Amino acid sequence: MKIQIHTRHAELAADFREIVESKLNSLERFSVIIERIEVEVLHENNPRQGKKSHRVIITSHGSGPLLRAEGAEFNDVAAFDSAIKVIEFQIRKIHEKSKDFSRETLKDKKVI
Repeated sequence: MKIQIHTRHAELAADFREIVESKLNSLERFSVIIERIEVEVLHENNPRQGKKSHRVIITSHGSGPLLRAEGAEFNDVAAFDSAIKVIEFQIRKIHEKSKDFSRETLKDKKVI
């Protein structure tokens, strides 16, 4: 999975990239194919937007499913955490749909 981070009107902390890569790479446990994920970080200069001044948008691209989530909080990491929860829920739904929940055993199946 390729991870791209874009910023608008923002300066990122030194460890933000490491946090993003570790949390997004942990999503591979669901075995859903995602080729590329874009993380866009936006800072709002309006002081009245204090509690929601940092926005993070996560979008997936490629042959897999299209996933998109947005989080707005008081700092970049908190906004990323709220967006990654939504992405994880979407991936989990896709993973659950792909499972086979039938209770047939090999004895029940007719082999021709």
